[in-house]
Amino acid sequence: MKTPAHQNWNPASWQTKPAQQQPTYRDPVALGAVVAQLAQLPPIVVSWEVERLREELAAAQRGERFLLQGGDCAESFDDCESSKIAQRLKILLQMSLVLTHGLKKPIIRVGRMAGQYAKPRSADTETRDGVSLPSYRGDIVNGPEFTPAAREPDPQLLLRGYERAALTLNFVRALVDGGFADLHHPEYWDLGFVGHSPLKEAYERIVASVADGLEFFETISAKEVHQSLRAEFYASHEALVLHYEQAQTRFIPRQDRWYNLSTHMPWIGMRTAQIEGAHVEYCRGISNPIGVKIGAAMDADWLQRLVTTLNPQNVPGRLALIHRFGAKDIEAKLPLAIKAVKATGHSVLWICDPMHGNTENSQSGLKTRRFENVMREVDAAFRVHAEHGSVLGGVHVELTGEDVTECTGGARGLSDLDLQRAYRSTVDPRLNYEQSLELAMLIAERARPVRKNRREG
Repeated sequence: MKTPAHQNWNPASWQTKPAQQQPTYRDPVALGAVVAQLAQLPPIVVSWEVERLREELAAAQRGERFLLQGGDCAESFDDCESSKIAQRLKILLQMSLVLTHGLKKPIIRVGRMAGQYAKPRSADTETRDGVSLPSYRGDIVNGPEFTPAAREPDPQLLLRGYERAALTLNFVRALVDGGFADLHHPEYWDLGFVGHSPLKEAYERIVASVADGLEFFETISAKEVHQSLRAEFYASHEALVLHYEQAQTRFIPRQDRWYNLSTHMPWIGMRTAQIEGAHVEYCRGISNPIGVKIGAAMDADWLQRLVTTLNPQNVPGRLALIHRFGAKDIEAKLPLAIKAVKATGHSVLWICDPMHGNTENSQSGLKTRRFENVMREVDAAFRVHAEHGSVLGGVHVELTGEDVTECTGGARGLSDLDLQRAYRSTVDPRLNYEQSLELAMLIAERARPVRKNRREG
């Protein structure tokens, strides 16, 4: 396809537009040197991987696949270590196994990883004890420590973010290619919870059922289920710090298109989705699948202009709308969004983000999310899409493979008092490994295809 990149667009054209949520670097010369250096480094992903994902997302639009997009709210450079990366991959694989078993369709696995180092902030500065410093915007921008040196945006961190992203995705690829994601061996994915979790028996039944199904098919066909041996895995992050995204944007002559090769699927957040803004300008010219977070503050005109600006040729799999209304607003607001998009004549991939609209403060002052509200929003999303002739093609979840206590509820009934025990997030609260698996089980149960009895003729 010919993209708008060929029409008054280049990777730096965003700089002519108002740019929200950008760090203020004191030394533009140093920033320019870093961007030039990043532009010479090898890409983290390649164009044919991006195109393969777009084809799979197009299938999800048609209801033939289901997207599981999940990972940390904001990655930390310190978390770029083998055990933590493997834990995140394990929980996503466990969830995808449960969803495959329940939904009876292939699962597209997309991690919020290998680049999710930046976060938007509600204020440019943070004040403590009368001292104001720049807000922490993620490890790719500055440090979380409340000191002038740590909070000063440093362009060298863009290079460090690239290095950590490349190391992370390289390790994930090595695990996947080495058979770590083989459905014949889900025991590789054990996170240590099976011995004590209330979900133990249900998960073990699913594992046994999948194993029996593979064994049965391979016995009668005398062939291995080759497509099940290797689970494809894709990376995604919010395209927030635009100098970083610009530096890894390449024109691929054989495709005749521009691609952001820092990730497979970048997305635009609610705070930066202005039609005339820099983030929309940047994303309209690249050929990657693009996600856009949408919420109650986005009216029909804004939403329709986003759809037609970011996907003017209505290319299947190109645009995903990630709705984040919150449990209290989804039943009133989602139908309006569906109606607005239908009026454009364009098709999109609808994804439910049940996390961001359900954030609240606990009694202790810590940000948290109630698992019951997360599940209520997912339930409502499936129901509303079905009632309006639409397809919910995926979920987008902030989660971790660690035993954290950041969200309340779930199988163990975590309370506000439990949050202090293992609250580790520097930004937003995440589902822990057990809550994540429970969410997958509940989605699989509620969205299970209805089987019709057939009579033999």
